[in-house]
Amino acid sequence: MTATMLDPDTALVLVDLQKGITALPTAHPAAEVVERAARLAAAFRARGLPVVLVRVVAGAPGRTESGPSRPGPRPADFAELAPGLGRTDDDIVVTKHTWGAFHGTDLDLRLRRRGVTQVVLGGIATSIGVESTARAAYEHGYHVTVATDAVTDMDPEAHRNSVERIFPRLGETGTADELIALLG
Repeated sequence: MTATMLDPDTALVLVDLQKGITALPTAHPAAEVVERAARLAAAFRARGLPVVLVRVVAGAPGRTESGPSRPGPRPADFAELAPGLGRTDDDIVVTKHTWGAFHGTDLDLRLRRRGVTQVVLGGIATSIGVESTARAAYEHGYHVTVATDAVTDMDPEAHRNSVERIFPRLGETGTADELIALLG
């Protein structure tokens, strides 16, 4: 663990923990990621700290060499949040159309209105939605912490690269249990 502290005004941001994403084959079992994310969410809620649940409903329109990330129609329940997260009426739900949770959404405004200075991130996919959100949070001036056992990816090498090389340059990291302990 490198996480040293959590600011008094920290928000938990969980990226793409939704039925259509958690059903994909991942490097680490998605059910375990959701369970750890749910424990983090419960700890944040118990302390009156914001919990942000981000879901993706579309992809950016630009052409890529690899083609569309999900060809064909998505299942009707694709964007439904994972039921294990224990969503409450106080949670902030952000719907996005690109990889990152900040671009084209009101996430920054909603966090700033609450005085948030730090974000703890979890979700799927480590190298896509979570990393894009971490980069934008860093660029927006937030302290960034990633719960390394509450993230996973479809590509084990991409996951490892994000956790070992990218996240330490954007902030701090720790396990869900270590971060819950830092909440006090």
